[in-house]
Amino acid sequence: MSNNRPRRPILQAIYGGRGRTPQGNVAVIDIGSNSIRLVVYDCLDRTPLPVFNEKVLCGLGRGLAETGHLNPDGIEMAKRNIARFTRLLHELNVGRVDVLATAAIRDAVDGAALVDDLQKTLGREVTILPGEDEARLAAYGVLSGFPDAHGVVGDLGGGSLELVGLNGGRLKEQVTLPLGPFRIGQKPRDETRKTIDSVFKGLDWLEEFRGRDFYPVGGAWRSIAKVQLASSRHPIKVIHNHTVGSREIRRLVRLIAQQGGSSLAKLPGVSKRRLETLPYAALLMDRLLDRLRPSRVVFSAYGLREGHLYSLLPASLQKVDPLLHAAGKVDARSEAWTNGDEIHTWLDPLFTGESVAESKLRRAACLLSDIASGEHPEYRAEHGYLLALRAPIPGIDHQGRAFVAASLFVRYGGKLGSGLTGAVVSMMEETSVTNAQILGTALRLAHTLTAGATGVLSKSSLGLKDGTVTLQLHEDDNVLDGDIVRRRLDALARALDRPSQTQVGFPAAAE
Repeated sequence: MSNNRPRRPILQAIYGGRGRTPQGNVAVIDIGSNSIRLVVYDCLDRTPLPVFNEKVLCGLGRGLAETGHLNPDGIEMAKRNIARFTRLLHELNVGRVDVLATAAIRDAVDGAALVDDLQKTLGREVTILPGEDEARLAAYGVLSGFPDAHGVVGDLGGGSLELVGLNGGRLKEQVTLPLGPFRIGQKPRDETRKTIDSVFKGLDWLEEFRGRDFYPVGGAWRSIAKVQLASSRHPIKVIHNHTVGSREIRRLVRLIAQQGGSSLAKLPGVSKRRLETLPYAALLMDRLLDRLRPSRVVFSAYGLREGHLYSLLPASLQKVDPLLHAAGKVDARSEAWTNGDEIHTWLDPLFTGESVAESKLRRAACLLSDIASGEHPEYRAEHGYLLALRAPIPGIDHQGRAFVAASLFVRYGGKLGSGLTGAVVSMMEETSVTNAQILGTALRLAHTLTAGATGVLSKSSLGLKDGTVTLQLHEDDNVLDGDIVRRRLDALARALDRPSQTQVGFPAAAE
């Protein structure tokens, strides 16, 4: 039962710490109409974790509609920062770097000349994406986080809007439209609205997705999500998988679309860098929502860059569940001794009536259940809770984050419902809070019983026998039945509102 591997603190568990191999990193440079961005990921994987992320708002596409050329100031800024990115990539010794350019470079008269200059600086090829490829990669980004998505993806950049229909995770119709804020330019609101409506009028295929979900992608639309999160005082500030009813978001975007710069600056969550384009982004979303009438608006933080990496994966890996893969990745990097899947199986008898979705959330909590053990005892509950609430893990909505976070808080001895957890618990259904209490208490028992050693749980069983919470140990392992184990078992029984008992007696499995 001995195991001498050291446990890692929480941030090392997420990002790999010193154990990370730089040559395994991959990077994507995205040269867009409004911004250029470098993101370095830990590896090419089903759920790549960003380890470095830098964005510069160059505004390459500003004035493109009037002149046909890139913004001269933006060109100089892009060159300077691409040189910086190149140096950083060299110092980080990143194994693979892909450079993607989108609408502004694609459409500008001098786009190819800038690409030639940037390629010399980078020492590598810059891929100018055709509009259909830009749309496809944006949709792949959404699918990487929402494998069964059914609805319409909308990716708004500075120079274009990409729309893609998704049917149960499959790409259908896709189009790139000249509706970026830099393409439309500064026009009166009514004229802009008519222009948008005239472009949408020819998209008959949108009717097929009427009433389905809408997945907004892109910085300007993420800013709208930030405003909604701040103004509603939502306790979870993660944009990815933040879901809002169609009527509620339409009220907000109509308000934003009518505001001037000084009024917008007073709204909570608004970045000063987005003040110029935010009213247009809001108006465009309003007109699109009017056409789609979606049941929900589900914001996605994953877009073109993540979609590009997703497109490089084999089909077998694309099909892997993103939540369980990401949670398992964190479980492995924490060098936790007890395997999360082993705990999940051991606890199955207590959760016989759960749905497939509930079982997946419980499994994710089990995989994350040792993540804060390397922290100071006074802060383990807080760290485990905040990790689940804020970690860059896809495939989980805010209700799911709340459940997993609450479970981990209890696992480390926290008491739900007040202080740190009060606002999050208030957004959960009563049954979800109860199940989080049960799961967290059960996880506490599992880790106490095993001291983190793998294989120990297979020498015992936990279940309900005649209405009693029963921990059964093999004859040869009765010494594991200590006082603290009894206390943890009693706590679980109280959470289940049942009595408890420990039984020793069924023979050990043959070696």
